[in-house]
Amino acid sequence: MSRRSGQDGSIQKEGKWYVVRWWMDVEGQEKRERKYARICPVSGPGKLSASERERKAKEIIAASGADSVEHFERVVRSDHGITFREQAAIWLDYIRNRKRKPVAPSTLSNWESALDNWLNPNIGDMPLDAVNNLAMKQLVAAMVASGELGPKSIGNYTQVVKMVVASAVNEQGEQLHPRKWNHQFIDMPIVDKSQQKKPSFTSEVVSAIVRVSKGHYRMIFILCAACGLRIGEALGIRIGDISPDCLTIKVQQKAWRGQIHERLKTENGKREIDLHPTVAALLKDYVGDRSSGLLFCSRTGKQLWQTNILRRGLHPALRKIGWKDEQLGIEKSGSHAFRRFRNTYLRNYTATPEGVYKFWMGHAGEDMSDLYDMIRRDVKFRREQAEKAGIGFTLPSKTAVVGRNGRKNEPEPVLESAATA
Repeated sequence: MSRRSGQDGSIQKEGKWYVVRWWMDVEGQEKRERKYARICPVSGPGKLSASERERKAKEIIAASGADSVEHFERVVRSDHGITFREQAAIWLDYIRNRKRKPVAPSTLSNWESALDNWLNPNIGDMPLDAVNNLAMKQLVAAMVASGELGPKSIGNYTQVVKMVVASAVNEQGEQLHPRKWNHQFIDMPIVDKSQQKKPSFTSEVVSAIVRVSKGHYRMIFILCAACGLRIGEALGIRIGDISPDCLTIKVQQKAWRGQIHERLKTENGKREIDLHPTVAALLKDYVGDRSSGLLFCSRTGKQLWQTNILRRGLHPALRKIGWKDEQLGIEKSGSHAFRRFRNTYLRNYTATPEGVYKFWMGHAGEDMSDLYDMIRRDVKFRREQAEKAGIGFTLPSKTAVVGRNGRKNEPEPVLESAATA
């Protein structure tokens, strides 16, 4: 509708009358019909001047409703079928319930947020068959102009648009609106991976975070930094997933917003992680005499939330050590910075075999040699490598980490180094 500028009509002589002709959308038809109406006699009583005829012609067209938004919405859009918003709701319902390649709830939540905050407000009421390269170009321009989204987020949101359009199929499963997306025409922002924000902690920062943290926050941060765990994986660890000597942890599920999900981020996420003996000793004291339930939980046994770990544990610790030592160059970061620290340490500062640290980190293989690597079966060798590698940061003594909520009147910890073998 925004591309229609309105009609002036065509004024013509027809017999003894001046008439105006214009185009009119008709419900149920793809093509518009030509309409006409009398303006005035060519001569005699009621004859109008040329300017008067033009003015009356516009009045006739306006009265017909041909250029009104209401008529366009009722006739044209109904003729084009379903809107993007309606198809998006159908697509989301299918995604939630499909059995082939189920989507993680966290991913689904991100897609819903993209639809609610950006896609539906901009193109939600557009007919689905009109969501083409031009519509995508206008959407991307709006997202760039907002200044609120980076190139990576814009790329992710346009992927949602593509999936919604592709989800409309006929009875034979063929796409109703196949598209060949032209990123050059769309002017899609290029993602510069070197410019993406990927905060990672240094050895000094991890040591300081662990030093100032208390209770279960300290143990969570130690495990994330010493094992490369994602925070959801750490919060999903059960006591039964830990070997009796606490030297190996099985990662089999994750915690997310009060729910436990067996589906991890990738298939390689299901793995075993071998701990340095000093970390294992701290973990053993932390577990105590518990034999079931989640490793990290509240006093009543309920799951801890990732947002609370950040808000109550990590960010206060970063503010505290940042205030004490500005030379550390500390920035506000999420828990994934521990995982980046561990990957960087193992890859660059130890002689750990590539197959071993890839297995610990849960990274996918890149070639057939990775596929054939059976390091997951050699626990003895992995544990030897874990002890040789160390953890890369200074670890408080085991007496400083006792129980899920720490000790009352806890003394300043004695520090011992587990950075190297």
